[in-house]
Amino acid sequence: MGDRKLENVGKWALAVGSWLVSYLFGGWSGVLGVLLVFVVMDYLTGVAAGWMSGELRSKIGMFGIARKVFIFAMVAVGHLVDGILGDGHLFRDTVAFFYIANELLSITENGGKMGAPIPSVIKQAIEVLKGKGGNDNDKGAGTGAST
Repeated sequence: MGDRKLENVGKWALAVGSWLVSYLFGGWSGVLGVLLVFVVMDYLTGVAAGWMSGELRSKIGMFGIARKVFIFAMVAVGHLVDGILGDGHLFRDTVAFFYIANELLSITENGGKMGAPIPSVIKQAIEVLKGKGGNDNDKGAGTGAST
């Protein structure tokens, strides 16, 4: 009987999670998938860079996690604005591209702190993504090991 209860809890959790993703983000998309991967990669490379430099701190790590949650909150805001204005996924995706560019920039900065060479094609991709996200400034980008 306990296994069946656990199975039902799992089904409910999946249903609520699916509803939440649908409501907050308008469903899942390739753009959101890329953003999720970049967010995780940025956090992990930030931890690695902090560890290698001897600057790894739990407080900085918690700040980084809070920052990552904020990124997805802003993407949700973009989707909700789309719903009000009837613009499909224009704002959601623009916000996502903005953060994808910032996360990619931070990943490359973390790689640089670890002594890894950064291919020029990645640097070019950052510039293209900045344009798609309407990113005309670098505020908040590249927080290094704190992400």
